[in-house]
Amino acid sequence: MSAEEHSSGGGTVEYIQHHLTNLCAGDCDPVTHKAAGFWALHVDTLFFSVLLGALIVFVSWRLGRRLSLDAPSGFQNLVESIIEFVQGQVKDTFPGHNPLIAPLALTIFVWVWLMNFMDLIPVDLLPMLAGAAGVPYLKVGPTTDLNTTMAMSLTVFALILFYNIKVKGVVGYLKVFLFHPFGKFFIPVNIVMTAIEELAKPLSLGLRLFGNLFAGELVFLLIALIGGTLAVGAMGYLFWFPLQIVLDLGWLIFHLLVITLQAFIFMVLTLVYLGMAHVEDH
Repeated sequence: MSAEEHSSGGGTVEYIQHHLTNLCAGDCDPVTHKAAGFWALHVDTLFFSVLLGALIVFVSWRLGRRLSLDAPSGFQNLVESIIEFVQGQVKDTFPGHNPLIAPLALTIFVWVWLMNFMDLIPVDLLPMLAGAAGVPYLKVGPTTDLNTTMAMSLTVFALILFYNIKVKGVVGYLKVFLFHPFGKFFIPVNIVMTAIEELAKPLSLGLRLFGNLFAGELVFLLIALIGGTLAVGAMGYLFWFPLQIVLDLGWLIFHLLVITLQAFIFMVLTLVYLGMAHVEDH
């Protein structure tokens, strides 16, 4: 439903709750439509995440078949500039060489940016189309779902653990917990401090991205409510509707910077954490 329909019917709270509810399948609460157990799937999050990932693969495949050294297209130049930018970040941030790191960083930056970009689509457009097709809920921004951001951060954390053990060895990695940061005389404190430091890595990755995108989505919803909730009569609508457009455009431009910055931060932190895992002396 649109902001006007909600403001005249169920109210702003119901409007916001509706837009923040994922399309849930499996172990879901029949009243709130939210996940009620482990075996609950956010179908919309999975759909848009896989769709955007497939889009990256398809565009890369098509571009790879049409590469031109003599007369590159504007899109090819854009992609090459993104690749050079990511390569520069890897070179400046990551110590040594690992053939996995640069493709991983590029995938993270582009995929996260595209998932963030979904937040810029008008908040009522796709849910309204989905409602017309009989789909009661649709949340189009995968990174506004904590499950997405934590899944990505835990995947990065698994790589951090893998390379810590591969580079340092099991004994060497255990020594990090025993003797870092205060030396051998404070082993119990070292274990607690290092465990907190390690667990903070996936939490900082996942929660930072989720928090910024979720807050941005809320602002878009509040701006969308201006035209429906505050407009009273034709004269009121003539005032509030232009204000809504100005606010929406201003926040969209600002949020475009936010989604790019958050994709960049997620990529750089991944490089930093994996770089720390590749250094033998922590």
